[in-house]
Amino acid sequence: MTQCSLSPSSGVVQHLQNGQILHNTYVKRHKLLPSDLSGWQLYMESTGKSRTLQSGLALLFGLAPDFDWAMLSVRHQWNTLFCGSTCDCPMRSQYLEEEQRRQYRLRVADAVLDRTYVDMAKTVGVAPRQLRAANPIDSLLCHFCHNLSFPCTARGCISLQQFTVIKRQQMEDEWDRQQRGLYLRYALLAAHPFLNSTAARMLRMAKDRGEEPFTLYSAHDVTVAPVLSALGLTEARFPRFAARLVFELWRRGDRGRDAGGPHGGLYVRVLYNGEDVTFRTSFCRAHDRGSAQPLCPFANFLSFVHRDMFSPLNTTSYHDGCHRRTI
Repeated sequence: MTQCSLSPSSGVVQHLQNGQILHNTYVKRHKLLPSDLSGWQLYMESTGKSRTLQSGLALLFGLAPDFDWAMLSVRHQWNTLFCGSTCDCPMRSQYLEEEQRRQYRLRVADAVLDRTYVDMAKTVGVAPRQLRAANPIDSLLCHFCHNLSFPCTARGCISLQQFTVIKRQQMEDEWDRQQRGLYLRYALLAAHPFLNSTAARMLRMAKDRGEEPFTLYSAHDVTVAPVLSALGLTEARFPRFAARLVFELWRRGDRGRDAGGPHGGLYVRVLYNGEDVTFRTSFCRAHDRGSAQPLCPFANFLSFVHRDMFSPLNTTSYHDGCHRRTI
């Protein structure tokens, strides 16, 4: 999730509304969560930035306004990828460096774009090569979306024209990024720790080993973007403010026609900003839906997280993908 730090009240409102949407869906309409969450443990992870903690708390208040906050467990992650003890991944860093070099080559090939970056870098007092699209876009969108003047320094002011140019570049870059494939390699390694911990939590809940019916990760656009890419959601754009990605675990009462195996009767659903994108993910795109209300087997998601997502890296494990180049 992202929140504009220049207008915290607006960001809080966005996340309160997100929480209310989830409350109406999971508590009121479908009763998938109890209306009284007292006695339940809610778990939340947040980065070290205060705005992500504030965003998460606002969403939780919208979801469960009467919740006993003493029952809230919050863990702070030092890394925006939520990789915890598995952050050591040299190849992830190498793929990111190659991706950034690709971005830079695309930028300098466009004279107008390159001049815009040079002028903006001079205004804010940094080296032009250090200024990448995600840096100014993240900040300037706050001004643009809330109708605020763009920032000024003693060297001048950022202009709407400059913002328009780099926003155009970001849109063009998304297309080129998908064609080249460098970002996907980075994204698979960047997203795996989060996806792996998500799968593990779902397994614990399925085995009745957890008392956390709802888990929240409050993060940044640079956290959400690689997860979307790793899941194969190529149509998803760069995360907007207050973007939300939801993983649901379902159990079918009759265990369904896919009941074979240890995870039979368990299914997963993925929603992005309220839209069901399950069958656009790489792990369920080819699944035979076969019914009026299709569900994606949870076993597909587990297989993807534990093995299949490493296929583009020509390896079968996170450790090998991180420590040796196989492409």
